[in-house]
Amino acid sequence: MAGFDFMLPYYGDVRQMQDAVRSVLAQTDPDFRLVVIDDGREPEVPDWFAQLGDPRVEYLRNEQNLGITKNFQKCVRLSEADHVVIMGCDDLLHPHYLETVRRILADHPGVGMVQPGVEVIDGEGRPVSGLVDQTKRRLYAPKVEGRRLMGGEELAASVLRGNWLYFPSITWRGEALRAVNFRDEYSVIQDLALVVDLLELGEQMAVDTSSTVFQYRRHAVSESSVQAYSGTRFSEAERYFAAVAERMDARGWTKAAKAARVHSASRLHAMTMLPGALRRGRSDGVKVLARHVFTAGERRSPQA
Repeated sequence: MAGFDFMLPYYGDVRQMQDAVRSVLAQTDPDFRLVVIDDGREPEVPDWFAQLGDPRVEYLRNEQNLGITKNFQKCVRLSEADHVVIMGCDDLLHPHYLETVRRILADHPGVGMVQPGVEVIDGEGRPVSGLVDQTKRRLYAPKVEGRRLMGGEELAASVLRGNWLYFPSITWRGEALRAVNFRDEYSVIQDLALVVDLLELGEQMAVDTSSTVFQYRRHAVSESSVQAYSGTRFSEAERYFAAVAERMDARGWTKAAKAARVHSASRLHAMTMLPGALRRGRSDGVKVLARHVFTAGERRSPQA
């Protein structure tokens, strides 16, 4: 049986991380390795892992804080298996996640990515369906009844128009993932960049909606968050979409290039943030958000 690695980059809430670990250990298919890479300093965490006594679990604590992108990159480098999941440290697997994904992989050997069925939960673990996820599913996600194999320009255009994927739930073909890894220059949009990079290399994705096997935790954006309305994430998005549009044009993927330049979902997200930035008097954020909303489609020189 092909090897399977769950890689868990950890920073933040201890209880939610422990619940995430327990959800991995509760898999009906017990043939896996779980590697937790701790980027924090919570004192009780090392002892908790030591007391688990499960040989399938490996725990590592970074000597220095790496930050999200470098810790993700470390997860990829330390993965070894034929297939890899880089799950969020506050997400949850249903017990039959691995069993289900193995069945999909058996039907589609060699596929680069598997997007299984996902349920969204809030900070307390309750199922929710907020505006973000309703928009993803109704406006941007392809209509899939059961299972569908996607790739090339079709999938690139789809995710560049609006990223409807749930990155922590995806199973990756390990060899392909390790050959590409996450780009250094992105800290927010790195998951979308990774998917598009793999599509450019010819990888395909199996999208399966036949059963829900993953719980993705969606935290509410705090009105008091300093960074929530600064527009920083959208400056990065602008750099990415400009750069990838040029690549799509060079490849002859004209629909994907247009989707990147218009990036309608990202603009819609920025539009929803504008009122909060105005209320808080964040003139810097308002400027970045307004530019992102109203200047889509212009040809800009890529900066990354």
